[in-house]
Amino acid sequence: MHKTSKPYKKWALALLVALVTLVPATSYGQVQIPAEARIDETAVREVLANGEQLERQGRWGEALTFYEDALRLNGFDTSVQRKANLARLHYDVGRRYADQSFIRSVDSMSREDALHLYEEVLGKVQANYVDSPRWSDVAREGLKQLDVALKEEIFATKNLKNVSQDQINRVRQMLNENVNWQNVGSPQQAVEMANYTAELMWQNLGVIPTATILEFACGTAASLDPYTSFLTQDQLNEVFSQIKGNFVGLGVELKADENSLLIVHSINGSPAYQAGIRAGDRIVAVDGQRTEVISTNKAADMLKGEIGSSVRVTVVSPNMPARELVVRRDRVEVPSVDNVHIMDNEAKVGYLKITSFQENTPADLSQALWKLHRDGMRALVIDLRGNPGGLLRASVDMVDLFVEQGTIVKTRGRNAREDFDYTAHMPGTWRVPLVVLIDANSASASEIFAGAIRDHGRGTVVGQRSYGKGSVQGIFPLETAGTGLRLTTAKFFSPSGRAISRNGVMPDVNVRVTAKPAIDGNQYVGDTAPQHDPVMDAGLMAARQLLGAPGALSNRSLDQR
Repeated sequence: MHKTSKPYKKWALALLVALVTLVPATSYGQVQIPAEARIDETAVREVLANGEQLERQGRWGEALTFYEDALRLNGFDTSVQRKANLARLHYDVGRRYADQSFIRSVDSMSREDALHLYEEVLGKVQANYVDSPRWSDVAREGLKQLDVALKEEIFATKNLKNVSQDQINRVRQMLNENVNWQNVGSPQQAVEMANYTAELMWQNLGVIPTATILEFACGTAASLDPYTSFLTQDQLNEVFSQIKGNFVGLGVELKADENSLLIVHSINGSPAYQAGIRAGDRIVAVDGQRTEVISTNKAADMLKGEIGSSVRVTVVSPNMPARELVVRRDRVEVPSVDNVHIMDNEAKVGYLKITSFQENTPADLSQALWKLHRDGMRALVIDLRGNPGGLLRASVDMVDLFVEQGTIVKTRGRNAREDFDYTAHMPGTWRVPLVVLIDANSASASEIFAGAIRDHGRGTVVGQRSYGKGSVQGIFPLETAGTGLRLTTAKFFSPSGRAISRNGVMPDVNVRVTAKPAIDGNQYVGDTAPQHDPVMDAGLMAARQLLGAPGALSNRSLDQR
């Protein structure tokens, strides 16, 4: 999760999804993850071969998600993890250099300011990271990030003008022989390595020192764990927009898929939604520039802009010809509690979906509960499927609405100030029979909520094992260029003391689903939509069972295809 140091309020968050930025994509169709959830040499070879196919095409975001999904489904494997780490480095270079706020930093930041920024990053790591850092590893990972950047066309276009590939290869060899083996035992020595490397790059390739030092800062952060990262100015602003639940933009969540921008979600009432853009559509051009030519990272960045400005997009919908739309950017309110209604009028089972854990989500949930109460609710289904997380405090406050007493979640870090047991309070507790729906994409704050409900026996958890993201990140704004650092500061544990990391939350009722899941209400990405929702069906049956109504579950595990 995350927190922030001054000048911002300190926040603790779970993993967030940006609704206006590009996210790594899952690749279906051409590449398939082996079906058996077991580790064997054949499965590993197949994963590596298919992942390398995406790498050769330069589809690093899709390769990253592919490797991560394979690790989740098949278990940990060192060779696959190395591939995932490398894919992340390549993907991050593309994202940074498609981000105009980062380009401004490269162009305007002096060498001294860049070194100060790197010192800040290392200082935050030294003071706050969940584990004790090994400075030799930290420095070498920064150097590794630079080596990856030297292979990326987008980095070369900006920083390596009129430089031959032979020159680049000689410098890469020089870095490996003369820099990679330097002894680094402190943050200051890591800064000295970055400064030495920056001078070498400037003298031999003409790369401005700031560009080199920023690669060290970004690589250092990315190497610590999958959730720690350097934040550009725009990325930092987006994080705080997500906390507040509003932002300026089109109101879509995107992912790279087959050299286009696939719409994962279009927020109801947003500029994109009003223009007719829906989940499953693809943006194939932005302001007349094809995504397959300019890169999906660049196209996603071009969708951003000031309130009131417009962007021209070419959109392709399933089974429809391409159409060109002009969409005006506006402030978008992101609803975190959605689709509140009575789903079973006979048994009076209420339903609501929580899409993220924002600053206002506990209050919105309380308001929804009172609405359902007035409508006669006797049991409640809370849908956390696809919910990537949000504010730690929000998830704690929401559990407190349903649990009378006891531990909600425990956080533990390297520093004692990160150790905290969050507890429930009886006043204001709802005693309505409760069902919680989860899936493999329910992460972090979602897992705090589901884990607490399960451990306390407060309700029935239905679906599939959750993601297994059990760490807390702090958001630390830096003094230089309005940038920031997202840094893992603690791990969290369920009330019973069970670690969530890599384990996830196991449902009480396991529903094995082989059809592709819904991603936008009733919308499905794909050519065909399932005729029903087996997890929802199982959740309703579980709610009826809690009420003693007909149609209750007789089997604690369902196999739905």
